[in-house]
Amino acid sequence: MHEASETEPVAMAPGAENDVDTTNRLAAALGVLQQRFGARFATGASIREQHAHTLTWLAGQPPDAVIWPQSTQEVVEIVKIAGRYRLPVIPFGAGTSLEGHVNAPGGGVSLDFSQMNKILSVNDRDLDCVVEAGVTRKQLNDYLHDMGLFFPVDPGAEEATIGGMAATRASGTTAVRYGTMRENVLAMTVVMADGSIVKTARRARKSSAGYDLTRLMVGSEGTLGVMSELAVRVYGIPEVTLAASCPFKSMQGACDATIQAIQIGLGIARIELLDELQIMAVNKYSKTSFDEVPTLFLEFHGTAVGARDQVNEFKRIADEEGALRFDWAEHEEDRRALWKARHEAYWAAKTTWPGKGVFATDVCVPISRLADCIVATQADIRAHELIAPIVGHVGDGNFHCLVVVDMQDSDAVAAGKAFSDRLVERALAMDGTCTGEHGIGQGKARYLEVEHGAGVAVMRQIKQALDPQGILNPGKIWSDRPAKKT
Repeated sequence: MHEASETEPVAMAPGAENDVDTTNRLAAALGVLQQRFGARFATGASIREQHAHTLTWLAGQPPDAVIWPQSTQEVVEIVKIAGRYRLPVIPFGAGTSLEGHVNAPGGGVSLDFSQMNKILSVNDRDLDCVVEAGVTRKQLNDYLHDMGLFFPVDPGAEEATIGGMAATRASGTTAVRYGTMRENVLAMTVVMADGSIVKTARRARKSSAGYDLTRLMVGSEGTLGVMSELAVRVYGIPEVTLAASCPFKSMQGACDATIQAIQIGLGIARIELLDELQIMAVNKYSKTSFDEVPTLFLEFHGTAVGARDQVNEFKRIADEEGALRFDWAEHEEDRRALWKARHEAYWAAKTTWPGKGVFATDVCVPISRLADCIVATQADIRAHELIAPIVGHVGDGNFHCLVVVDMQDSDAVAAGKAFSDRLVERALAMDGTCTGEHGIGQGKARYLEVEHGAGVAVMRQIKQALDPQGILNPGKIWSDRPAKKT
């Protein structure tokens, strides 16, 4: 087979755009890629299915092939070949996304970044580092620890990759103090749809030179370019870390304590809310013994004096709002056990109701509306006799519902989806957003225009300008390619 050069166009007969041509193009593209990447190219059913799984009600849509690139230049090669044959390209980090981001509704090739996992540099004096997109947050923090540094963004999945977190604009438990990926990505190297390489910024902490391409790419879900390297902020490990759980008499009290703490600027590093149902599930799964009432998990970073002052001020607020007590996690192992229990919330829900599935959905509202939104959501759950534990990064108004349903029961799934619709409508009515950190993907595409209105047309124009053939992660954010025929 003759392989076209990087600049040589593939000859197309006039009017040849039909099903036969599509099949031929797919076969030709996969043939070229297989020849180039050999053992790092796979088409086996199990491998393809692993690169299409979701943790929601969305069905998996496997790609036609999977490739493991090892450098930015290899990503360039893949994207150029894909462009010549109009083959969809779906970036894949660790597959922890929740809204179908890694699905391949139009077929194509999945780029698995697990072999692009080098930490390229750590600039300790500037408090930043440069990593390949496949580096996981655990890998990065293990590497930084002996330097007295850490990367703070914690979405709850240690295997989540830095590239995947940037693509979905992830945040997590520490966002209330350290911000989200939007604030912590300084620059990135991106392979564009035409195969060109763009460096979105320098490492300087600020710039007013031109458009902010870094922020454009963060949260773009792989639809505007393929991230291969990222420069991210790192921080000094705090002198003192104090953690506690704080049970409350009521959900209203827990929310109001959170609101007051944020409004007075209390420097809390983490403040997580678990409702009584989620606490029950956590106790069963993690073998803990928390009171089964609305509970805040908290963490304070700082100096010995500063952290203790923050604790005392929060305790004063919490007591006024009906806190039952403070349970301290004094030792490192106790803190780890507390946050491990929090991060296992999804699996706790899944195992507490065996035989059922769980899909997670999130919204975010202005902090002043947090109590209103959560209390109304709990009333909705009770009125419709649903099982939907609530857990949230409430310090920034973001919370999740883990909807437990029998995935084989179409009526139950429909009821779960209807609840998700009402949740989004409630958040939007409070000037919130349909997703605080999960992203749009496939699952929330129908809400985008309601939230952004005419802004969606601007987004489409950007997409068309940067990816005119629609090869970069098609079918995400909005449906721009028909579903693959089976």
